Amino acid sequence: MNPAPRHGQLDTFDNPAVGRDYEIVITAPEFTCVCPKTGHPDFATLTLSYTPDKLCLELKAWKLYVHAWRNVGIFHEAVTNRIADDLIKALKPRKLTLTADFHAHGGITTTVRVEHKPPATARRR
Repeated sequence: MNPAPRHGQLDTFDNPAVGRDYEIVITAPEFTCVCPKTGHPDFATLTLSYTPDKLCLELKAWKLYVHAWRNVGIFHEAVTNRIADDLIKALKPRKLTLTADFHAHGGITTTVRVEHKPPATARRR
């Protein structure tokens, strides 16, 4: 199994409208990781929704980061929280929601949703 990607692989760029709250929604319908119990692939659609503060996510880096999970053995809950942690560390967003909708596997689907909103005093403008 390959090691999990690091948040440092998530490139950012300056928010062009730092004084405005607006939402960015990015969908990655081809996310794949591996079940650590069976070794079978797990497929999911990742939906990232965030309100940027000073930084925005660069999309090519996001695509490469998402694809780097392809051969990593990890549970759905762990991978969703790990990706959210990496995004939060890289972006320091005003708020962020990451939803992972895992496709049916053996008749079971899983949705894991991580929500992040730092306290108002922690916001940097």
